[in-house]
Amino acid sequence: MKVLHSTIQGSGEPLLILHGYFGMSDNWKTLGNKFSEVYQVHLIDQRNHGRSFHADKFNYDLLVADLLHYIKYHQIDKIHLLGHSMGGKTAMLFAVTHPKLVAKLIIADISPRKYEPHHNAILAGLNSIDFSIQNSRSLVDSKLAEFISDIGVRQFLLKNVYWIEKGKLAFRFNLKVLKENNSKIGEALPNFASFKGKSLFLKGSKSDYITEDEYDIIEKHFPNSKIVSIANAGHWLHAENPSEFYKSVINFLH
Repeated sequence: MKVLHSTIQGSGEPLLILHGYFGMSDNWKTLGNKFSEVYQVHLIDQRNHGRSFHADKFNYDLLVADLLHYIKYHQIDKIHLLGHSMGGKTAMLFAVTHPKLVAKLIIADISPRKYEPHHNAILAGLNSIDFSIQNSRSLVDSKLAEFISDIGVRQFLLKNVYWIEKGKLAFRFNLKVLKENNSKIGEALPNFASFKGKSLFLKGSKSDYITEDEYDIIEKHFPNSKIVSIANAGHWLHAENPSEFYKSVINFLH
């Protein structure tokens, strides 16, 4: 079984961080550096993302199995686990499946409920890219702009564009498999699953991923949880207000 790619820095209690859909560990580099002043930080690429392996199968059970294998491979006894969006879904399922391995759980802007597929514009934009024609980052951005008006989202996606060889660009993520399994990204946590350990749910004040409608389902699955709103931030709350995000996480872990 292949081991997930990661960047490990710092020393102390292990803090494992999982990125979101179409993301990668590099998205967490700045906060990872800050957290590593106190913790041993593992910035992890999930399968079909970043520098981790590509595979035809993709679902949350497999993402949890990948993470368990990673923890065993690195001989870690207990972790603090932080996940954003898709990474938060992985983290929630991991915590309810392997509760003894999780000391504290932090979930960034996602809840246990089901989310309907809503990445159609992003997928359409990504699928429109022909790297033989869009052979520079600026040309890729121009093409994506036909589908995605938000420059922040485009910049986030462009971080995945790299030179696979001289003169040829490619995406780091496995677009084909992510597109085929897009409907699985929003799956709900199994109905009777629960994690009784300490949990923190962070929501962007401008995001609609966690609203008051979700508070009951969060409490049902995570009875020892609290919900904190990060001001002036949307779904990418860790990037939009990193200082408040950092303070909230550190206060919770301490």
